[in-house]
Amino acid sequence: MGKVKEVFKEHIIFYKIAKCIVLPIFKLIYRYKVIRECELPKEGSYIIASNHLSYTDPVFVGLTNKRRTYFMAKTELFRNKFFGGLIRILGAFPVTRGANDGKAIATGEDLINNGKVMTIFIEGGRTKTGELMRPRSGCAVIARKTKAPVVPMCITVTGKFKNIFSKRVIHIGKPMSYEDLGFSNDDEPSPREYREASRRMMEQITKFREMDRIDK
Repeated sequence: MGKVKEVFKEHIIFYKIAKCIVLPIFKLIYRYKVIRECELPKEGSYIIASNHLSYTDPVFVGLTNKRRTYFMAKTELFRNKFFGGLIRILGAFPVTRGANDGKAIATGEDLINNGKVMTIFIEGGRTKTGELMRPRSGCAVIARKTKAPVVPMCITVTGKFKNIFSKRVIHIGKPMSYEDLGFSNDDEPSPREYREASRRMMEQITKFREMDRIDK
């Protein structure tokens, strides 16, 4: 737990107060709906793999999960000391996009190995069109190294994408095991193995999106 404590100060009370304040505001503004394929584990680690539409996505992840979740955020968001400090309190840690950021990957592994829940936006950035983008391999790398289950999650805008207050559907799937992701027990994983695991995650997210695009 040592390395995790070095990166995060838990600030449990602050986190719970913030969640209580934000929840009714988001319910009123976004009128979001939550679909759960099953109840997620109350203990033990897992990774939430989600698409990424807007800056509000980490908030939706936090509000719709009973357990606290930690997530990677682009380095640029930490340049402002106040904002950077705030999102650190809420569970964010920096990752350099477009680079093989070994430090961020190691932090993710530490969190998972210490029984935490981590969120990764597997497209590597926000979509500008509302359409799903190609998944990156970071989530698959951590999932393979830690053997943690991956929970696919899709955030869908049911109105006009460019309307920031359009209604959302948050669809949380069943955990995908090491075997579900297609990993083998070979000592040296191949790039193809990571691509296949990422494809399987995105396949579930795409399925949820097609189901939820027209809110029934």
